[in-house]
Amino acid sequence: MSAPLLTTKLHIPATRSDAVLRPRLIELLDQGLARKLTLIAAPAGFGKTTLIAAWLDHQRLEASDLRLGESSLTSSPQPLAPRVAWLSLDDDDNDPVRFLTYLIAAVRTINPAIGPAALAFLGAPQLPSFTTLLTLLINDLSNLSDRIIMVLDDYHAVTNAEVHTAMIFLLDHLPPQLHLVLTTRDEPPLPLARMRVRGQVNELYLHDLRFTVEEAAAFLTQTMGLAVTAEEVRTLEHRTEGWVAGLQMAALSLQGSARAHGARALAGAVNAFGGGHRYVIDYLAQEVLRQQPAEIRAFLGQTAILDRLCAPLCDAVTQQDNSQNAAGIATTRSSPIFSAPRCPSQNSARSTTKRVPGTKRTALSPMRSNMRWPRTTWPPPHG
Repeated sequence: MSAPLLTTKLHIPATRSDAVLRPRLIELLDQGLARKLTLIAAPAGFGKTTLIAAWLDHQRLEASDLRLGESSLTSSPQPLAPRVAWLSLDDDDNDPVRFLTYLIAAVRTINPAIGPAALAFLGAPQLPSFTTLLTLLINDLSNLSDRIIMVLDDYHAVTNAEVHTAMIFLLDHLPPQLHLVLTTRDEPPLPLARMRVRGQVNELYLHDLRFTVEEAAAFLTQTMGLAVTAEEVRTLEHRTEGWVAGLQMAALSLQGSARAHGARALAGAVNAFGGGHRYVIDYLAQEVLRQQPAEIRAFLGQTAILDRLCAPLCDAVTQQDNSQNAAGIATTRSSPIFSAPRCPSQNSARSTTKRVPGTKRTALSPMRSNMRWPRTTWPPPHG
């Protein structure tokens, strides 16, 4: 007997009624519907899932308004918003059979007639190739008249090469009425360069998702109910560099200060908030540090005493000779633990700065206090 499916993985997350409206990003997502793929890649806490859920709400509301406008012209107006298939991914989805099973289950929430042949093969003792299974699924999807948005949330959880290969096949043969959305912390191993040249991919990265000062003001005052001044908003936006999770943690800290000491304590709490706050440390430990490979966690622990890093110094501290590789991994993963300017010293060793604003060492977050947090160049520019 096959394991039951966890149906909540197929549910679109609910959005807050007082969430910050981000029309500049909604417009970018709307424009991307003309392409095969929308890729949203940014570190933890930049609101990727929230943005997509809000965009889908916007699509439904806009379609509802249009239907009301045409109700006097036709007795049975057709749905104007794309149908949505949602799948939240996790580490267990690296099993290709499980991944395809959930993928089919997600599209069957749109139409239960999709994928019966592929599902039957998935349950057979002799499993056909994944190309065969995907061909069956793509053929079923091609027969639909509705426009479809398929969202794969947290695609960074997928590390299995077979799953990536299956996704490449799906993208190469995607039906024209289907649009794929991936949210991820890492740029996935998909043929993005080719898709960029062909105008097939819409990409949003960290610099797109950062809250502007205006968005930060709306979040702090409307969503979190804080009576902060314009100058305090600018201070927090500057400290967090628009990191949505950082602003959320700042707001929770300010709310606690206001309850304990009154509204007059807000100004002091704003000035005191930084990367060393326990809320930030807890979040980074759970959402960033824990997600790193074991060798990177060990490397970070051993080199935490250093203010600046380069490979020879790290080799001396760790008593190993692989620090160049470890620092390279840490600077290219999507939660940018380090900034990595090229070191002018011999052998082109990598010199890396690591700072927590308000402290002298171990930077894991895109935040700053009086000192400037080194800006990351991830993802690499591509025109």
